[in-house]
Amino acid sequence: MSRHYEIGDLVYCTEDLFNDGFIPDVPESGLLAATGTRGVVVKVGFVEADEGTEIYLVRFEGPDQVLGPPVGCLAEELTQDEAEAKSLATA
Repeated sequence: MSRHYEIGDLVYCTEDLFNDGFIPDVPESGLLAATGTRGVVVKVGFVEADEGTEIYLVRFEGPDQVLGPPVGCLAEELTQDEAEAKSLATA
């Protein structure tokens, strides 16, 4: 099975990502990354219950351009197409 993304890839989130309670120091349901936010893949793995589903740990840029904590993302929550990310962010 080939991966969608590799460690070090620049990606953008395709939807708002919220804390599901697993990111410390961020309120539960707090916004982790807004649609279109740029990030970098720092680790690749698989969902434990379904080894066919890839999960990517991504560190997204904050407003100060500092990378935030790693966020688990599915492939469909990410894109490498900056134009697509910008269009989704303004939709």
